[in-house]
Amino acid sequence: MMDRQPTAQLRGKRVLVMGLGVHGGGLGVARFLVEQGADVTVTDLRSPEQLASTLAQLEGLPLRFVLGTHREEDFRDADIVVRNPGVPRESRYLAIAREAGAAVEMEMTLFFRLCPGPIIGITGTKGKTTTTLLTGAMLREQYPDTVVAGNLRISALEQLPKIGPQTPVVLELSSWQLEGLGEARLSPQYGCFLNLSSDHLDRYGSMEEYAEAKAHVFLHQQPDDVVVLNAADPVVRAMAQRAAGRQVWFCSTMDGAGQEQSVLDEAAFTMLWRADELVWRQDGATETICEKRDVRLLGEHNRGNVAAAAALAKSFGVGTEHIRNAIQNFAGVPDRMEDVRTVDGVRYINDTTATAPAAAIAALQSLDLPAIVIAGGADKQLAFEQLATILATRAKAVVLLQGTATPKLQAALETATQSLSTPPIVVGPFDALAPAVEAARRLAVSGEVVLLSPGCASFGMFKNEFDRGEQFRRLVGALT
Repeated sequence: MMDRQPTAQLRGKRVLVMGLGVHGGGLGVARFLVEQGADVTVTDLRSPEQLASTLAQLEGLPLRFVLGTHREEDFRDADIVVRNPGVPRESRYLAIAREAGAAVEMEMTLFFRLCPGPIIGITGTKGKTTTTLLTGAMLREQYPDTVVAGNLRISALEQLPKIGPQTPVVLELSSWQLEGLGEARLSPQYGCFLNLSSDHLDRYGSMEEYAEAKAHVFLHQQPDDVVVLNAADPVVRAMAQRAAGRQVWFCSTMDGAGQEQSVLDEAAFTMLWRADELVWRQDGATETICEKRDVRLLGEHNRGNVAAAAALAKSFGVGTEHIRNAIQNFAGVPDRMEDVRTVDGVRYINDTTATAPAAAIAALQSLDLPAIVIAGGADKQLAFEQLATILATRAKAVVLLQGTATPKLQAALETATQSLSTPPIVVGPFDALAPAVEAARRLAVSGEVVLLSPGCASFGMFKNEFDRGEQFRRLVGALT
């Protein structure tokens, strides 16, 4: 394991960065390694043309590039290989590197080993970004130097100069990042497991494998560490017996029911909604954190995110007044139920980061207005029956985008609507977002919502889900 002296450990080492990533995830890694005096080569299967904007940001740095291919000799010659989270751990190139004696790292494993401050790590299928940014806002009320990074297109390594021994660090952690941490047997001192539902089954062989990757947010904690867990999620409840740290439970519903209520009753530390109040219970004593009217975010799922963030902040020692102030001032996150604009009485909402059916379902359930939903896209080997059922009963119309998952969604919609007397209108699929937005506009009337919540991945038609959201904002901004 590396120590906390990055210059001593990395200077002069031959480091191969494997993958710049579609979000430019390798940018911060490459820049950091150069600063530490490493001899750095970057390899990516994409062409220079595909990576032009990323390469422009690395111009002038002493880097070698091998683009459009991976060369076996680069992996044999490396002392350290830093893989992008999008690179499968089973890659044959990584096997070549390991056989040659190279250490295989990720940005996050390097960061955990080098970070001097306490780390708060947040994962889950849905709600990671909202919970991470809200937790960061709560901590900044009391600790203004708090750093927020991770799976947010913010390089954690590049934040190291800002971090001292007392600087709180809040990280959004994806399952892919947690894979690497698991291999290194690393977990944050404060972990949070929000929920688990089907996602990324194009990468993982089963839900059990996906859940195991997520569980590394707490599997390697010490007894004095803290893990915040969702009492309403049966998978999270079942996995909690493997947690070594102190368990703090939260619940998204206004009142727990069934097994989650039993967990909440027995736990020494809980954050839960009771009637219209969010309350903190510690060893039998109860304190009100905020009221429902203080929360500006839509939907029960966001009440769960608020409860989880508050539980993390309270466990870290943040004062109640600071937590309440952050909740009252937190308006949400771009690309997640983002209220873009109202045109002719129609609200346009950007929920492009709903890349799985469960996230689109949560979005629909948070709305109390008739919705024209823009959905469909690339397949991650997920099932669409439940989303189709919700669309059949809650959507006025469904506007489909082309993609490998769209035929599955169409088939599920046909099954879900065949017995309805007034099924939702289904149009498309469209091979671009502009005609889809125009079709949604024609279908919507004043008092309704046009919701971009695809329930699918973005690759194929878009660079990534953020590109999809940016195109939506631009198209809606141009409406007259």
